Amino acid sequence: MLANPSSGRLRCTTKPFNFHPHSNAKPKSNRPKCFVCPRSSSRTKYCSLSLLLPRKNRKAFGIRALTDAAAVDVAQPYSVKIPVGDRHILIETGHIGRQASASVTVTDGETIVYTSVCLADTPSEPSDFFPLSVHYQERFSAAGRTSGGFFKREGRAKDHEVLICRLIDRPLRPTMLNGFYHETQVLSWVLSYDGLHSPDSLAVTAAGIAVALSEVPNTKTIAGVRIGLVGGKFIVNPTTREMEDSELDLLLAGTNSAILMIEGYCDFLPEEKLLQAIEVGQDAVRAICNQVEALVKKCGKPKMFDAIKLPPPELYNHVEEIAGDELVRALQITHKTPRRKALLSLEGEVLTLLTEKGYVCKDTVVAGSETVPDIFEDEDEDEEVIVDGEVDEGDVHIKPTLWKSTPLFFSEVDVKLVFKEVTSKYLRRRIVEGGRSDGRTPEEIRPINSRCGLLPRAHGSALFTRGETQSLAVVTLGDKQMAQRIDNLMGVDEWKRFYLQYTFPPSCVGEVGRNGAPSRREIGHGMLAERALEPILPCDDDFPYTIRVESTITESNGSSSMASVCGGCLALEDAGVPIKCSIVGIAMGLVLDTEEFGGDGSPLILSDITGSEDASGDMDFKVAGNEHGVTAFQMDIKVSGITLPVMRKALLQAKDGRKHIIMELLKCSPSPSGRLSKYAPLIHVMKVKPEKVNLIIGSGGKKVKSIIEETGVDAIDTQEDGIVKITARDLSSLEKSKAIIANLTMVPTVGDIYRNCEIKTIAPYGVFVEIAPGREGLCHISELSSDWLAKAEDAFKVGDYVDVKLIEVNEKGQLRLSRRALLPDADHENSDLRRPTGDSKDVPSSDKNKVKGTSSPKNNSSENTLPPQKKFIRRAVNPARDRANINNDASKRSSSTVVGDSRKDENTLVNGGANIGQ
Repeated sequence: MLANPSSGRLRCTTKPFNFHPHSNAKPKSNRPKCFVCPRSSSRTKYCSLSLLLPRKNRKAFGIRALTDAAAVDVAQPYSVKIPVGDRHILIETGHIGRQASASVTVTDGETIVYTSVCLADTPSEPSDFFPLSVHYQERFSAAGRTSGGFFKREGRAKDHEVLICRLIDRPLRPTMLNGFYHETQVLSWVLSYDGLHSPDSLAVTAAGIAVALSEVPNTKTIAGVRIGLVGGKFIVNPTTREMEDSELDLLLAGTNSAILMIEGYCDFLPEEKLLQAIEVGQDAVRAICNQVEALVKKCGKPKMFDAIKLPPPELYNHVEEIAGDELVRALQITHKTPRRKALLSLEGEVLTLLTEKGYVCKDTVVAGSETVPDIFEDEDEDEEVIVDGEVDEGDVHIKPTLWKSTPLFFSEVDVKLVFKEVTSKYLRRRIVEGGRSDGRTPEEIRPINSRCGLLPRAHGSALFTRGETQSLAVVTLGDKQMAQRIDNLMGVDEWKRFYLQYTFPPSCVGEVGRNGAPSRREIGHGMLAERALEPILPCDDDFPYTIRVESTITESNGSSSMASVCGGCLALEDAGVPIKCSIVGIAMGLVLDTEEFGGDGSPLILSDITGSEDASGDMDFKVAGNEHGVTAFQMDIKVSGITLPVMRKALLQAKDGRKHIIMELLKCSPSPSGRLSKYAPLIHVMKVKPEKVNLIIGSGGKKVKSIIEETGVDAIDTQEDGIVKITARDLSSLEKSKAIIANLTMVPTVGDIYRNCEIKTIAPYGVFVEIAPGREGLCHISELSSDWLAKAEDAFKVGDYVDVKLIEVNEKGQLRLSRRALLPDADHENSDLRRPTGDSKDVPSSDKNKVKGTSSPKNNSSENTLPPQKKFIRRAVNPARDRANINNDASKRSSSTVVGDSRKDENTLVNGGANIGQ
C-alpha cells in the first residue's frame, strides 16, 4: 500500500536481504522475488529498494519501504465516554471505516449511529457554496426487521430521513471555510435501535465529531442534543417514553461558544420558557464539544488548509471601483424582479470588463508623469550618439519613455464570487444605514392581503399575500383511507390524519427549473408549517376527518414557509375545521456586525425578511404561533454563532410581529366560511357493541363490501372498541348503510313481531326470512302454517312477504321465527305456547337440529342471548297501529335501532350538524 506517494515509500512486509539480479546468489526459500539492497549501517527506519537497473545507475532511482508501522497514516482505535444529561454516550473511532477520512460510532443505550466523512481527491469547480452532501438512513435491520417492499431493501430516503439530513447539514455548513472546493460527503446509518433512545440527535453529534477528526478544514466542532420539558423540568436527550409527555421537542446544535441551529415544536410555549430550554441545550452542547476537542487533539488528522483557494484580494477593490455606484442605485429598486435584472445586467458588465477586455486601475499614472528605463545596446560601437535627454552609460543607453499600463484579467469564477460578496456587503451597509430594499424599518411588516373561498370545488381554500410572497393553500377532507401511513423502525403502523405538503415551483421566482419530486427544502418547509398548525386542530373524536393541506407558493420573496402557515390556517377555517385559534408565522433576520458599516456595533434584528435579506444576512429565524405562545420555530445561522441575548431580542420582536399579522388576518375578504363544503364527504359516527363488529365485517370482509356496494357509500371503517364510521357523498346512501348496520347489530328480543318480511331462501325444513336488512331467521316448516305442509314450496316462494314472530334465540345467536303464532286460528295456542328461554332443551329435537343445520350464507352472524321481553317492534312500513306497539325501551337493544332511532350520545353525523333518522 502506498503510504506517501510524494516520497515514494512502500511498506516493507519482509525482512531485508541481499540479492542482485546479476549476481549468482539466490534468495532464501519462501521469500518473495524482490530486489532489496543491503541494510545501511545507520539502521534507519527505511531500507532502500533497488529496481532492475544497470549497476552504475542503480543509485539513480530508489523506492523506500516503511518498516515502522507508526509511520503509516492509519487511524488507531480510540473510545471515550461523554456525560450527556443523566447518562453517558460512547464515542468510538478507528474501529470501523478506517479508509474514510474519518468515521465514528456513537452509542446511547443500545442505539448505535455510524457516521463517515470522505472528500474527493481533486477539487471541483469553485462555486459560492460549500460542496457538502449529507445522507442519513435508518436500516430496518437495526430493529430486527426488513423492508416490506418487493425488493426487501431500503430504497430512497423517507421524509423523516430527509429531515434528519437537514438537521445534520445546517449546523455543519457555517463552520466550513470558504475556498475549500473538495467535494465532501457525510454518510450516516442507524445500525442499532432500541426504541428508547432517538438516533437523530446522535447523528448530528456523530457528524460533527467525524468532521472534526477528518481532513476537512473547519472552524469548530459541533454537537447536537434534544431538549424535552416534562413536569416543568427540562431533560437533555429524553427517551421516547419521556417525549410522549413532553411539552417541548427542541433539537439544538452548536459549538462550545455559540448556537448554530435550533428546530423545535411545542404547544404554545412562552418565549421565556423557550429561552430557558435553549440555555440548557447550549450547556449540554458545550460540555460535549469540550470533550471532543480533547479527542481531536489525540487522533484528529491534519486539516487541508493549503487546499483553500480564495479570489485575489485586489479583485474586491476592482469590483467596487467598477460597480460600486451602480450597485447602490440597483439596491434601491423596491421590487424584486427589476432589482434582480438590474443586478444581473451589472454583473454581466463586470464580467466582460474583468475577464475579456481587461481592467486598468484608476490610480494608474499616465501622460508621462513617470518614466521607465528603455534599455538598449548601441548597434554601432564606433559611433557615439548622445540624444538630448539621454545619459551616456557607455555602450548602454537609458531612454525615458511613457508608462504603459497592463490590463488586468481574472477568472470568471472569481469575478462571480467576488461580485456576490460585494453585493451582499453593500446591501448590509444599506440596511444598517436605515434603508431596507423596500424602504421599511427593521420592525415593519410588509403589506398583507388575504382572501378565502376562491376555489369553489375545493373543500377549503385561501390565498395569502405578504409583500411579494404569496401562498395558495387548499384543504382536502377525507376519511381514514386518506391518512398517510408512516413506516418506522419499530414496525408499528402509524397513520397521520393531518399533513401539509409544500410546493415551490420555479415559476414563483420567475425562473425555469426542475419540476418533479419534492426537494429536501420543500419537505423541510412543509414539515415546519405542518408542526406549527398541528396544535390548533381538533381531536379525532370531535372531527373524524383526515386533513390534507397543500401550500403552493405562487410568488416568493422570502418567508414562504411562514406564508404557508398563515394561508394554511385560513384554508382550515374556510373548510369548516373547528380550529382552536389562529396561527401565523414570521421570519426574522439579523445583521450581526453593524460597526463595520458605521453602526453602534449592536446586532440589528429585522422583521419579515425578504429573499435578499435572507441571503445576505446572518440569520434566518422562523417563528410560528399566536400572541400567547410559540408552536414551531427554526433557526439557521450563517456566521460563527448567535448568543442568547440576541435570540431573546429576536423572539420578543417576532411576538410583536405575530400580533400585527393576526390583526391583518381578521381583515380577510372574503372571510372564511366556517362550515363544511357541500362537496366535502359526510362522515357518520355510530357506536355498537364491540362483539358486534365482526357481524359488520363478515367473513373475509364480504359483508362490509356488500353494504358498500349496495348503498353506494365511500367507506365503512370499524374499530375494535365498537366505533363505526360511515363515509358517504350524499345523505340517502348514508341513511341506507346506517340502517343496515343498525339492524345487523341490533339485539332481537323474543316476542318481537316483524311485519312484511321478505322470504329470501326456501329449504326443505323451512324458509329463511329477512326481518331487517342483513338479518335473517329460520321459520321452520312446522311454524309456517296452522295446517300441515309437506313442502314449504307448496305454499310459499322466494320473494313473498310474511309476518313473523321471534320465538327463540339460541346460544349461537340464531333466530327462530314463527308465522303460525300470528295466525287468527292460532290465538288459542299462543296461551299454551311455552315461552322459550334460549336453552336448547326448550326446542324439540327435530327443530333444534334443523335450526343448527341451516346453511344459508346470510345466517353466519351470532347474537347474544337475551332474556325474553314482552314487547313488539315493527318496521317503519308498518301501519300506525303496529308502530304504536313499539316498546319505549327499545333503544336498549342497539345504538341504532331498526327504525333508525339514534341516540345523540352514540351517533353523530359530522357535516354541518345534520342529524339522521331523527
